[in-house]
Amino acid sequence: MSPWPPNRGAGTEAEIDFTLEATDAGLLDRTGVGHAGCYESKRDFMKITKIETFVCNARMRNWIFVKVQTDQPGLHGWGEATLEWHTRAVVGAIEDISQLLVGEDPTRVEHLWQMMYRQHFWHGNGIVRGTAISGIDLALWDIVGKIHGVPCHKLWGGAVRDHIRLYCHLGGGRMEDFYQTDPADARRFGELAQRAVAQGFTAFKSMAVPETMPLEGLRPLKYAEACVKAMRDAVGDDIDIMVDCHARPSPRMGLRFAKVLEPFGLYFFEEPCWPETIEDIALIQRSVSTPIATGERLVSQHAFRELLERRACSVLQPDITHCGGLSEARRIAAMAEAYRVALAPHNPQGPVSTAASLEFGFATPSYIICEAVLDDVPWRSDVVREGFTIEPKGRIVYPNTLPGLGVEIDEEAIKKHPFEQEVLLRSFYRDGSVGDW
Repeated sequence: MSPWPPNRGAGTEAEIDFTLEATDAGLLDRTGVGHAGCYESKRDFMKITKIETFVCNARMRNWIFVKVQTDQPGLHGWGEATLEWHTRAVVGAIEDISQLLVGEDPTRVEHLWQMMYRQHFWHGNGIVRGTAISGIDLALWDIVGKIHGVPCHKLWGGAVRDHIRLYCHLGGGRMEDFYQTDPADARRFGELAQRAVAQGFTAFKSMAVPETMPLEGLRPLKYAEACVKAMRDAVGDDIDIMVDCHARPSPRMGLRFAKVLEPFGLYFFEEPCWPETIEDIALIQRSVSTPIATGERLVSQHAFRELLERRACSVLQPDITHCGGLSEARRIAAMAEAYRVALAPHNPQGPVSTAASLEFGFATPSYIICEAVLDDVPWRSDVVREGFTIEPKGRIVYPNTLPGLGVEIDEEAIKKHPFEQEVLLRSFYRDGSVGDW
């Protein structure tokens, strides 16, 4: 039983007058519910009273937690709006957007989403505003789950699977191993692959494709081939390997990498070129049997629609903390289902993002696997309480049983890890020209 009262929406005076007249006429009972059970009094409603951000430095990024408070004692929701190198911009955007929402009914999630997205000359499909909207949207869904006393996935029709498989980054989760292992050192890739499997993972992702100029010869192709071969030899055929290009290659080089790595049976090949070049991604997908994955940099359903219409990929990777939150992710999932395209959300962020991705996955048929960074900081469990449980063997997650997203953040613990400017990462080609990080 939920400890909070059922919500009653904010009605107009005419609606309230109708309720009172109907009650007097015997059409409604004294609670405002009709004899057919289809009408509620609209004289009072829950309100948003405050929206706050809490920044927590977690080594390679600053987690941005969003707290939406209500006028009901103890009832609040947590979201996350982490965006590397844009922490101050996102915090400012949330402060701006919050002016639209204070005093509104937090259970009208879709209505509030439309307000955040549309009530501004600049629609909410830029990365900063999209991330701000996402963080608030997650917190609103957390509130709705708490009101009803159920996990969010039960609000969307219930669980469609018994568990979800997690995948880690090369080495088991230490992001330096993922980003900084030299593709010229194939043996090291094999060692780190074995480490991930030893931690119980049955799938991991690596960055085995080196930084590459728009057109190069065989050297980078041979490096990538040697790294993936070393990983496959180290872990065997029963482990799923993913390779992330980080959108570094040109379309032509991305195609060449895809063809060179095709014999190794990758689970998917991620961002082989810039996501803006949809025709080129589609060409790569048509040219190889390897599933191509993309979408982490896209921030609206309209961009995903174009990917799907052009059959540009086999795996969509919306980032729930950037694409518009759970509300927009569910619309993207519905489109993907129509095209029979799989979903594997991008999720290298913090604990609320992971909880949201899992809730989304338990209610989404086309969801295949969850990216997770669980060992980013040793004090993670001091900051957050999570409602899901992980089976160490196989690294599979069972459904959260707590209301909403199932997370609670320790605000005092966050204060021990204040904001720090992230290290700016620079990338240059051998001739000194600027490359893609």
